[in-house]
Amino acid sequence: MKSYYFYASHKNYFILIIYFTNVKKIYIALLVLFVIGGVGSCQKKEVINENQIVLSWVGLTLHLLKNTPANTPTFASRTLGYIGLSMYESVVQGFEGQRSMNKQLNGLNTLPQKEKDKKYSWIASLNAAQAEILRSIYIQTSDANKVKIDSLEQLIYEKLKAANHEGIELERSTKFGKEVAKQIFEWSKTDSGHRAYLRNFDKKMVFEQKKGSWQPPLYAQSFSHFPLHPHWGKNRTFLSEDANIAAPNFIPYSEEKNSPYYQQFWEVYQKEKTLTQEEKEVAIWWGDDPDETYTPPGHSYFLASLVIKAKNPPLIKSAETFARVGMAVADAFINCWKWKYQFFSERPNTYITKHIDSTWVSFWPDPPFPAFPSGHAIQAAAAATVLIDLYGEKFSFTDSLHQGRRKDDLRNVDFKTRTFDSFWQVAEETANSRFYGGIHTRQDNQAGLEKGKEIGENINKLKWGK
Repeated sequence: MKSYYFYASHKNYFILIIYFTNVKKIYIALLVLFVIGGVGSCQKKEVINENQIVLSWVGLTLHLLKNTPANTPTFASRTLGYIGLSMYESVVQGFEGQRSMNKQLNGLNTLPQKEKDKKYSWIASLNAAQAEILRSIYIQTSDANKVKIDSLEQLIYEKLKAANHEGIELERSTKFGKEVAKQIFEWSKTDSGHRAYLRNFDKKMVFEQKKGSWQPPLYAQSFSHFPLHPHWGKNRTFLSEDANIAAPNFIPYSEEKNSPYYQQFWEVYQKEKTLTQEEKEVAIWWGDDPDETYTPPGHSYFLASLVIKAKNPPLIKSAETFARVGMAVADAFINCWKWKYQFFSERPNTYITKHIDSTWVSFWPDPPFPAFPSGHAIQAAAAATVLIDLYGEKFSFTDSLHQGRRKDDLRNVDFKTRTFDSFWQVAEETANSRFYGGIHTRQDNQAGLEKGKEIGENINKLKWGK
């Protein structure tokens, strides 16, 4: 079992917020132990660990990703873009060396401005903004999850109040954070992805059928015979530049055995026969099924939290980290889905069973959408690119996200933690995992890595500093 927590103390109460990771689910236990005592005595000012508060909100965000109905990787990526941006914009005006994203992003032109010569508690602003954006975006989540949002916000508020972040300053900061989040949420409602969980599949849409077109899989992660979010590629990107990225090159369809197209699938077919135990472990580790985990973009957001825990950067850099990662994975999925439905390409389970071996089954089941390019690869590359820019090429860490999950009995594979020496190594392994799983060809993954890197570089080119 893995737990993440922050601890707040006060003469009158102790607060323990714990995030548990166990075999099947991730949940939050909020435990408040009240100690009998006076309320009026003077208190020594408590030192606030701002990153622990940041990570508490990240933990709750990931909990909502996994435990909200009808969640998808596409919708999760979008939410992380707005949640990360809200975190950054709620604090950026308190740091002279940093620039707001206001008027730098696609249609974002009117964010609230702080009052001149007034004092703010920026961690209080962040606390209010995260609560507000989560309540707004995850309106469809359970009542129990909504209580968790309210409870975490109040617990942190009381912690800050106990540390003398009180009076007008605390109220002003809280109001400012909420106004920032409300404005970002209003902007989000115009991107064509608002409440998209209500229309995951378009049953009226008719797709052109030609050789090499995607077909509903028999061995699949979903029972739907309709592809997921066919209109997602029309959503507004966070960056205007990301809407104009050229499509990746695609190998032309062919049934000839010596053709590059045939060889792509032949390689998948041969790999399934020779999978090592470690390759199987890689395949299931990065599966990130939305019914079981945080989804692929959520996995990237989690990896960013590991960096914050290890580096403990200043508050503004932590907020910038989640803003960059969130917007990178969001724009990665918009572009990926645009190209998926442009090429509408088949997966190995279709081509191999028709042209190579009719009895073949992939190691991992097909997701319900076209293949090219790989969504895993493109979002992982985008996230890795922004993390490299922030923290450098070399960074050693262990990904513990699935530690403690029950063994995959169907495939006879355990979930084993993965250790890396660089962020790009994560992106490459994420891409390779889909090849090992038999659901993507090499060209799917390579195109995803290349275009994800391009999207991440666009994020990095924004004017973050003055």
